[in-house]
Order: sequence, then structure tokens, then C-alpha cells
Amino acid sequence: MKKISRRSFVNKFGVGLGASVVITTLPSFLTAPESSKKLYTGKKINIALCGLGNYASMLAEGIEVSEYCHLAGIVTGTPSKAEKWKAKYNIPEKNSYNYENFDEIKNNSDIDLVYIVMPNGLHKEYTIRSAKAGKNVITEKPMAVSVKDCEEMIKACNDNNVQLAVGYRLHYEPYHLELKRLGQQKVFGQIRFIEASVGYKTYDTLDTKTIVDKNDRSEWRLNKKLSGGGPLMDLGIYCIQASRYVLGEEPIAVTAQFGHINDKNRFSETEESISWQMEFPGGATANCNTSCGFYIDRFYATADEGFFQLSPALSYGPFEGKTSEKELKFPVINQQKTQLDEICKVLLENKKLPNHITGEEGLKDIKVINAIYKAAETGKKVFL
Repeated sequence: MKKISRRSFVNKFGVGLGASVVITTLPSFLTAPESSKKLYTGKKINIALCGLGNYASMLAEGIEVSEYCHLAGIVTGTPSKAEKWKAKYNIPEKNSYNYENFDEIKNNSDIDLVYIVMPNGLHKEYTIRSAKAGKNVITEKPMAVSVKDCEEMIKACNDNNVQLAVGYRLHYEPYHLELKRLGQQKVFGQIRFIEASVGYKTYDTLDTKTIVDKNDRSEWRLNKKLSGGGPLMDLGIYCIQASRYVLGEEPIAVTAQFGHINDKNRFSETEESISWQMEFPGGATANCNTSCGFYIDRFYATADEGFFQLSPALSYGPFEGKTSEKELKFPVINQQKTQLDEICKVLLENKKLPNHITGEEGLKDIKVINAIYKAAETGKKVFL
């Protein structure tokens, strides 16, 4: 059986991200198909990507085909990477920064927004530095590694009159918008049970006793200082998010169990697998699993009068799904382009970002994650 690493997971489920498929079953709450839209030629939001790893490359590809944003700058601690990106994306030298001179970005009117694509443990530092530089911020999820960090990030952005978003790409994805509609509008009645799972098998090696160099973060997910935790932080957040936005409710209690550690060397600092259960005020229960030890990617919800499901469900797609009545068929979109265009449209209109993608939303996720870890560590139910 072929091994599935995180990189192959990303690559496999990134297939088709650049495609545009027009299908007549688009729900009315989605924007019009690309082919029927008038080409936008106005001002764009100039973005600097902070951290140039694998996902930053996916974001750059999305920005290239976007309508409302432009890749104007980069931030990296690797000079050779900076040279490659400057040449590929025609980025001027004055818009290329490293982690030491990053604060000088405040004097650069070419940059409107900093998108932080760094290890979780560095999100707080670079969000606050970006805010103090007067730049709007998008940070990858999870927003940070602690409630305190999230609160400080929100305060810094408010104090400096800039907006803070979290990279919830699935909030704009057609299949997930349909899941949200089916759940919150109770199309099949009251939801009683959700199963959400996502995992991949990593074959990376890491001496976790070694402090990861700031310029080489390839193994950072196994380093608790940089990651804040294992697959619960990296992948489990998708299960938490999907359960929350399908139900339109916040969990009121959680129980949890750490899974077996098959490689104690590599997982000496973070969990390899974890399962947890969330109780919601409407009576629904969500049973969730995530792992760096096995592959899984599915979402299932059953209600009083039917069910709906996706598999693949929580990765980069392409997604496949059905309900108890029919197969689900929606366009394969570029998730990064769509997310960024929707955020940048709001910023260009000088409006407030919607609550579902702001720092306050990211804070809610971290509170749930903290409760899950506490429940797994104590073996007791934790109330939120």
C-alpha cells in the first residue's frame, strides 16, 4: 500500500484547485459562476506572504488567479527561497523581508495585508508585529496555541485599527456551504449525530530534543513549542469547525481519549492520534478523530429525517458527497483564491470582516481545543 505523507496528502487533495467547473445545481447563496461575471479591473489588496512553505505556494497560486488581491511582498528567513520567489512572482527587492527586518514593513505603502503562514507558535508574534506596522492580517489556523495568545492578537489588531482574519478556506467552499445550509436550516430535521475525521500518516523524522532552527521549519508539527500540539491542532480543528458551523451551535461539553503511540521517538512531544466527543445544546453529539498515524477524511451527519455526508470531506478536495435523497454535485473551486477574494472584497469596501472568519472565531476554536486536551489528560468530561 502506498504511503501517504502530509505532502502527498496536500498534493493529492490539491488536484483540481485551479479548475473552474460550472454546474447548474449551485445553491442561490453562492456567487455567480466565473464565466458570467464582469471582469474586475479596480484596486487590489496587496498581500505579503509571511513564511514560504508548502501552503504559501498554494496561496500564491490562488493569488495569481484572484480578482481582488495581488502578491506584492514576501517574508522569509531563507535567502535562496527569497530569490526564487522574487524571480517567479516579479517581487521587487524593497518588498522582500526577513524575520529580522520585518518591522520595516510599516514604511512600505505597497503592502496592505500580511498573510501569516508560519508554525502555530509564531502566529501571535507576527500578528502583533503586523498590526503595529498598520497592516491588516490573515493568519493560518489554528489562530494560536493558547487562549491568552488569541486575546493578545485580537487586542493588538483592535488597538492599531487593523482587521484580523483566520484562514478558514472551507467557509467559502460550495460543498461546505451546502453542509452548513442542510444543518442550520434543518433540511432533514434535527441533527442527532455527527462523525468527523481527518488524518494522514507522516513518515517525517525528527529528533525532538533538538530545537528547530527558525529558518528550517519542515519538522515543526512534531515540536510542541512551535505547533502547540499534534494532529488536534493541525487537522482536528477542521472537525471542530465543521461540527460547529453545520449545527450553528457551540459545544457545551467534551470528553476525549489519546490514541496509541506507535512511534514514541517521533511523538515524544505531541500526540499521534486523538479521539473526542462534543455535546451540543440542541442534543447533537459529534464523534471526532484525527491522527498523524493513519489516513482518514470524512464527514457524516444523521438527522431525524435523513443524512448527509462527504468523503473526501475536510482536506483540499475534490470533495464527493451525498444526502439521503441525492448525490451532491458542486463546482471544484480554487479554495485559496475564493477565500482571499471574499476577504479582500470586504476590505476594499472598507467594511468589517464577517464574524465567522475573524479572530473571535479563532479564539472559540482554541477554547474547544484546550478543553479537548484537558479531557484527554484527565479522563474527565470538561464543560465549556
